[in-house]
Amino acid sequence: METIFHTIPKDIVYFLLTVAFSLLIGLEQRRRHWEENKKTLFGTDRTFAFVGILGYILYVISPNNLLLFVSGGIAVLFLMVVFYWKKIETVGNFGMTSIVTVFITYSIAPLIYTQKVWLVILVVTTVLVLVEMKERLKTLSGKFDDDEFVTLAAFLIMSGVILPLLPDEIITPYIPVSPFKFWLAVVVVSGISYTGYILQKFIFPKKGLIITALLGGLYSSTATTIVLARKSKDADAPLNQISAGIVMATGMMFIRVYVLSFIFNRELAGDLFLPFVVLTLLTFAIGFVVLKFGKKGRDIVIDRREGKQKNPLEFKTALIFAVLFVVFAAITKFVLSSYGSSGLNVLSFIVGVTDIDPFLLSLFMGKYEVSIAEIAIATIIAVTSNNLMKMIYGLSFGSKNIKMPLIWSFAVILAVSVVLILWLF
Repeated sequence: METIFHTIPKDIVYFLLTVAFSLLIGLEQRRRHWEENKKTLFGTDRTFAFVGILGYILYVISPNNLLLFVSGGIAVLFLMVVFYWKKIETVGNFGMTSIVTVFITYSIAPLIYTQKVWLVILVVTTVLVLVEMKERLKTLSGKFDDDEFVTLAAFLIMSGVILPLLPDEIITPYIPVSPFKFWLAVVVVSGISYTGYILQKFIFPKKGLIITALLGGLYSSTATTIVLARKSKDADAPLNQISAGIVMATGMMFIRVYVLSFIFNRELAGDLFLPFVVLTLLTFAIGFVVLKFGKKGRDIVIDRREGKQKNPLEFKTALIFAVLFVVFAAITKFVLSSYGSSGLNVLSFIVGVTDIDPFLLSLFMGKYEVSIAEIAIATIIAVTSNNLMKMIYGLSFGSKNIKMPLIWSFAVILAVSVVLILWLF
């Protein structure tokens, strides 16, 4: 833009941008209302272009005194009131999208003069996308449960109101984590889980087994393992996809845990980088091999109602996580003070049979008398134990036909995990 300004007067460039953006919005309005009765429309491409030009003229005449621009806006408002009244009288339609779009178009010129061009483009693009997504947004809103927005509002209160008010100092030597940090852990984990929940519920409501595995692994790899294993008992089920999906869900678990370590303990993330890269790549490679060479069957689509997950933003879910976080932090403190790093390793293996997120986050964020290397070892022990339990769940809930693929897949993953633990030692 600076190069253009050296050769073309700025006012001409801004005028052309105003016309272009206004006309673009008008063209979208014409396309959107192509099948409708034109007598019920305020206008389309040319009308919106003229509205943008009017806003430009009234603004540039007196940019320091906005009296003319405001007066023009009032005149446009009067026309809009008349149009809206006749629209209701004629077709009984109370929608105001077109009216609001007119005022946005009228405001493009001062926006161009006072803001960066990228912001103007962002505004125009957002208007076009939101207008085009009318039916999709209507369909999407119908998918929300009755308490979905209340739950989201509660999460916003948890993260935007409660979190900043909590003290960031340790208040008891028995729990080596400040209230702020443990609640931050609740917010972050809930947010990551909510991402997987939203993708499963709204973006892929009916999805294939591999998509189920990837998204489910982001939410809960253990729950995903159980859901997929049960599917293996269906007649002519694609055993290769089910077995590969269970393995790939574990790969997503590795990614999830590493992201949490990176967020809360960068030094630890550095020690975990190589082991987790190896485990993640190995897991997805094994999953690909199982998918490629395993026993195939009919494709299965899993509806979101099957194995339905609780909304991770529910206050009860968050509260349980917070309680587990505090409990594991206290237990870890006691074990370390009584039994040292060897006790921590045993605890890590035991915790692996449960939800490992609260325990791992208490390790990542707590102030313990233990080295980063020892925390890294404990982390890999915990995920290894958790993977062992997932293999047991898969064998217990699945059909006998997926037992061998799961046994050799997890055997390789567990063996490599043990090698990495020994290497870190």
